[in-house]
Amino acid sequence: MSRRKQSAPLTPEANSSTGSRNEWRWPKGKVGTKGKKQIYEENEATLKFYIRVILGANAIYAAINLLVFHSSSTVWTWVLLVFALVVYLGSYRSMSAMAKAAFAEDGSLLDGGIDLNMEQGMAEHLKDVILLTAIVQVLSAISSYFWYLWLLAPARALHLLWVNLLGPWFSAEGPSAPEEVNEKKQRRQERRQMKRF
Repeated sequence: MSRRKQSAPLTPEANSSTGSRNEWRWPKGKVGTKGKKQIYEENEATLKFYIRVILGANAIYAAINLLVFHSSSTVWTWVLLVFALVVYLGSYRSMSAMAKAAFAEDGSLLDGGIDLNMEQGMAEHLKDVILLTAIVQVLSAISSYFWYLWLLAPARALHLLWVNLLGPWFSAEGPSAPEEVNEKKQRRQERRQMKRF
């Protein structure tokens, strides 16, 4: 569930060659970076959103499987609930540890923590795990077979492991052979050797 990188919007600018005709161009200059206060506020909002997702999915799962269909719930219903809670707890605690802000003694913000909304970061994968678990948990109210969709998480982890670590390691070429000496250098060396003898 990766997010697309947001870029600056296109703006109309007058074309200097025609004078009155407008063209769409990218704004000039460097794209602004986030300040520590903005990162802190966005991290707080992200953590609040994901705690709501976790609580909502668990409320739906508990209401349907443990209250409405209490007579048909099995030990697997409880095991899968505990599994989901462990996944939620591990992922959320990791995210909150990454987003932990540092404050000075006077209360001013020193560090906003790691940006949880950064693309291709570990937090992105943790958010994906939370969302996948919530979706699977809610869909399991229809059928317990939806829990098999959670196997997408280890499949994605293996894919990332192969693409980023194992694949390049296996396909890396060995040490390259010494470069072939070009013909001129080779003839020069042969002449030097002939002069010596």
